[in-house]
Amino acid sequence: MRVSIGLHAPLREIPPLVTRAEALGFDMFVANETSFEPMLMLGAAALATEHAVLTTGVALAFPRSPYVMAQAAWEIQRASNGRLLLGLGSQVKGHMERRFSIPWAPPGPRMKDYIACLRAIWRTWQYGDAPTYEGEYYRFLRMNPASNPGPIDHPDIPIVVSAVNPYMARLAGEEGGIVTHSFTTDRYMREVLLPNVLAGAEKRGRKKSELSIRGGGFIATGKTEEDVHKMREWVRSRVAYYGSTRSYHGVLALDGWSEEGAALHRLSMENRWQEMTDLVTDEILDEFCVAETWDELPKVLSERYAGIATDLTFSAKLDDEGDAERIADVVRQIKAIKPFGVDD
Repeated sequence: MRVSIGLHAPLREIPPLVTRAEALGFDMFVANETSFEPMLMLGAAALATEHAVLTTGVALAFPRSPYVMAQAAWEIQRASNGRLLLGLGSQVKGHMERRFSIPWAPPGPRMKDYIACLRAIWRTWQYGDAPTYEGEYYRFLRMNPASNPGPIDHPDIPIVVSAVNPYMARLAGEEGGIVTHSFTTDRYMREVLLPNVLAGAEKRGRKKSELSIRGGGFIATGKTEEDVHKMREWVRSRVAYYGSTRSYHGVLALDGWSEEGAALHRLSMENRWQEMTDLVTDEILDEFCVAETWDELPKVLSERYAGIATDLTFSAKLDDEGDAERIADVVRQIKAIKPFGVDD
């Protein structure tokens, strides 16, 4: 099992953070597109590390043209000597139109076209293929020599796709793997997402062992029970936030919480955020969240994720040097969990 740590910090803080994390045994760094730019964070991490996988968890595809994304990914892959795992996501309609000024289109077919265009651009740079890609949403028909970055040593950049709904999960399986949303229950992972990922992989002729499956759900952890409690309550607010999004309501419906989803959406439209959080009962929260101290975390993660994920996140604060040995031990224990794609 690969063990990742999230990158969520200003750019100048990334090099010392990833240097410490790699020394402690973390073998994947996940740059999330929230309040910081993920491709820039991975660029900084590429120059400060030697072995860890560098991945976006995720980078939003549609606000960036395929060419812009292709160029950023190409340089990170070059700088890291082939350690990039490009995670792409779509975002929901409200954010696309009102935050990013992007016209809305069906995200599944659009993502499929986007990735095909990305790969066409990379083939032109690496092998000199003519720029002849023309899809439903994107096209790549021109490449002048002065703008061509040229071939690199590791041109086959793997791609994984963020998915909540079945269509995107099948696409993720076709492309090489899934970035499972934090708003995912164990049941939804096993009954909805994984079967569709495997169906997509079979369609493309991919083996299970070739897939990357980033574990879903929230993980609330810390050194003490008090730390875990604080993190768990923060997760409660995030479950309420994501649960208000109608395109995610299939996750709630599987466990019979459709009414709660409708109520969360209604309250969100009225900016009644605290009332939303109050609707997330302990029963609901426990389905979305693993909550344990560092000492118990590896055991609980094994019970929940053994055989259904290839990588899990351990969000430990690395500021205290006195915690280094303990953190490294937790990382070692999580690595021992059986990953997805390994036969018994």
